[in-house]
Amino acid sequence: MLESALRVAVGLGIAYVVLAALAWRYQEKLAFPGPRGRLADPATAGLPDGRRVTIITVDGVKLHGWYLPPVPPSASGRSPALLWFYGNMETVTALGPLVRDLRPPGTALLILDYRGYGESEGAPTEAGLYRDGDAAWAFLSARAEVDPSRIAVYGRSLGAVVALHLADTHPVRAVVLDSPFSNAREMARQHYRLLPRFIIRLSLDNVERASRLRVPLLVFHGTEDRIALPRMGRAVAEAGRAQELVLIEGAGHNDTYDMGGARYREKLHAFLGASLSP
Repeated sequence: MLESALRVAVGLGIAYVVLAALAWRYQEKLAFPGPRGRLADPATAGLPDGRRVTIITVDGVKLHGWYLPPVPPSASGRSPALLWFYGNMETVTALGPLVRDLRPPGTALLILDYRGYGESEGAPTEAGLYRDGDAAWAFLSARAEVDPSRIAVYGRSLGAVVALHLADTHPVRAVVLDSPFSNAREMARQHYRLLPRFIIRLSLDNVERASRLRVPLLVFHGTEDRIALPRMGRAVAEAGRAQELVLIEGAGHNDTYDMGGARYREKLHAFLGASLSP
């Protein structure tokens, strides 16, 4: 009996070590499950003035996405702009109707598929996401019709990581976050309780970066979010001294847009309008 119990314990121990080793080795695949698919023309989402763009990162990866010019254009010739970074399991094409509905007036907008997502090349990594964000900034800030001193970033879920990276390293004017998590270790503790913390190689530390913000911050979060818990969104908002934390009653992680409705759009547009004014 004792020998059998010992064999079972040894077997379980080996299985646990193998599981932990696999989680260490393949955590990027767990953290960044990028869906693939062709990038549609923006006109198919009711954005006839938009166009497909291809941007090359510093490490040579081709990213594909949409650029929407400011409508109406600024009388001064330079308009504010918004960089949109989406969440996991999203793509530019899938978000087309939402981009159309939430697009701020008089503001240029760029939304790209990360490396390994949609039609973009490469495989997603944490460092790669930051390079993708840097490439998006370089493209948008160089547009003749864009005022580079009036660019805001919008990040949902995983996109909050890229948005806060840019706010930490570039002259971003304002930040909007939707359903942000705190950091990779907290997410692992929440969803992979059996795994040891020391195997987590990713940082994705939104709280730390938010604590260094010196620009206006607006945060949306669903009260029923079971992926990035509401306390995580609150921690990011508090660290970044957010102007407002908008709690959307009954919303989970992926339906803040729908549950927020007109209130979501009005809050977003009012915040960007005030923050990006000349």
